[in-house]
Amino acid sequence: MKGDALLQKTFTVDFLSKKRKKNEGEIPQYYVTGNHEAIIPPATFDLVQAEIERRRSGKRYSGVTIFSHRIKCGQCGNWFGSKVWHSTDKYRRRIYQCNHKFEGAKKCSTPHLAEDEIKTAFIKAVNKLLKGKDEMLENLRLLQEKICNISDLEAESQRIMGELQMLTDMVQNCISENARIAQDQTDYQKRYDELVSRYDAAKAKYDAVDKDIKERHAKSERLEKFVRVLRAQGQMVSEFDEGLWGTLVDFMTVYSKDDIRVTFKDGTEVHIG
Repeated sequence: MKGDALLQKTFTVDFLSKKRKKNEGEIPQYYVTGNHEAIIPPATFDLVQAEIERRRSGKRYSGVTIFSHRIKCGQCGNWFGSKVWHSTDKYRRRIYQCNHKFEGAKKCSTPHLAEDEIKTAFIKAVNKLLKGKDEMLENLRLLQEKICNISDLEAESQRIMGELQMLTDMVQNCISENARIAQDQTDYQKRYDELVSRYDAAKAKYDAVDKDIKERHAKSERLEKFVRVLRAQGQMVSEFDEGLWGTLVDFMTVYSKDDIRVTFKDGTEVHIG
């Protein structure tokens, strides 16, 4: 099939940058299809890291307290939200209850908690944690060593990056050859699509490895902060400390007044009966 069989007005200059150009005689008027995203995408948004940064900033928004999105309903899994009772008199107090409590046909029966009850449960959980502090610190050290060892992941990332670069060159060469030499466009399109498909598959693998590396870095940072605070806490806790709450606790799960479980940032769950 000759060049005059498929006439087009534009052609693809670079399939990665999606750059197209008006054909002004540079090629035999062949239409080159296909676009692709850049080989190195913007970094995958790390939800864990974003949460760490949000808490570091110490920002507070309207209706948001230190317990917001930190207390979970053991019955339906929804978060507890805050509500102020007796807002205009001397009995004013803030309570937390399941946001799903009065929604839907089947309402949650989990109880509400007053701030003092949350703080008391936290103090009990921290003191249980501190009783086994030495053993926990050693386990966390071993866990950190395992998490920080990402040499295999980094090697795999480099290998895939090399494959991506090779495939990028192959696609660009395919486009350039089609621009210079008259050829069957059906065969060209098949060859082009196969190369882009291989690129997409390799790119998906690269993104998965990159995400794993970022998540390990984030978890290591979170554990390091947890260890520092736990090691510095030399005695039992007698009163609520907002700093300890923010640093040590991941979330609290409420099943009943007598069944509250605190999950710490290292994954340890402490049951408060």
